[in-house]
Order: sequence, then C-alpha cells, then structure tokens
Amino acid sequence: MVNYGTIPTGTGIKLEYISDAHERVKEGLGTLRPWSQMIDIHSFAFPRSFTETTARVTRNLAYFRMNYAMILLLILFLSLLWHPISLIVFIIMMAVWLFLYFLRDEPLMIFGRLISDRVVLILLLVLTIGVLLLTHATLNIVVSLLIGILVVLIQAAVRRTDDLPVEV
Repeated sequence: MVNYGTIPTGTGIKLEYISDAHERVKEGLGTLRPWSQMIDIHSFAFPRSFTETTARVTRNLAYFRMNYAMILLLILFLSLLWHPISLIVFIIMMAVWLFLYFLRDEPLMIFGRLISDRVVLILLLVLTIGVLLLTHATLNIVVSLLIGILVVLIQAAVRRTDDLPVEV
C-alpha cells in the first residue's frame, strides 16, 4: 500500500537522546560557580605561608574546578586560533570527549568487554594529546597549557577561602 502525501511520524534522530544529553550537560555544568564569586576583589589577599597557599589552592581547585577548566580550555582555544587545523582537531576531540566520556550513561563495552571510566579517561587524554601534537602545534599547545596552569594556580593561591561553603 502506498501512502502518498502522508507525513512520516518517525524521525531518524532520537529526540529523547538529544534531550537526555542536554540535561546531562546542564547537570555537569551545575558545578560552574558564579564568576563574580570567583573574581570578587574583596576575596583576594596574599597567603602568609606555604601551608596556607597549598590549602587555598586545594580548596579553590575543588570548589571552582569547572571555572578553572573553562579558563584552561579558553586559553588553549585562543592559542589555537592561529593554527586552524589544530583548532578543528581540538573541536572534533571535544565532541569525542562529550560522547565517550561526559554524556555516557552506561559503561563502555568493546567486543563484549567492560571498559572502566579510568581507562576511557586515560585513552582519551593520550589520544587528544597525540592527535594535537600531530598537527605541528606542539610548542603552542605546551606554552598555552603552561600559561593556563600558571593563571589558575595564581588565582587559586591568592583567593581567600574563608567565604566558601564548608561542604566543598
């Protein structure tokens, strides 16, 4: 039987999957702290000792981890603007990370074997770094990551932690 003129009811894309992925991304970004809290000028003071510095860095990294990750990714992204091939590879690898690590509900199974999250994380890290290094932007990537880490550590060291919630 031919159904000319009818509108197909099924789409090739599972809308539930897209909606679930959107919700998981929103939940994952739920730890994003307000930027105004992170850069509040009244919360900055130099630490008095090395012990206080390490305590501040540890606490701030735990509390503002998503903000710091975004800062690192932004610095890396900006450094790759002058290397378009590396930028394209970076964007593709971010998509791979989203689907294989961040948006996955079920454990990863390959050839009937369960792959742990730790193994997936290590493999994705090695793959991402390896692929980016193959784009001949090695020095640019290393320098941008070092600058990003330095910026994050300085901010985490000089931001006081006495106004942060205790449950961190």
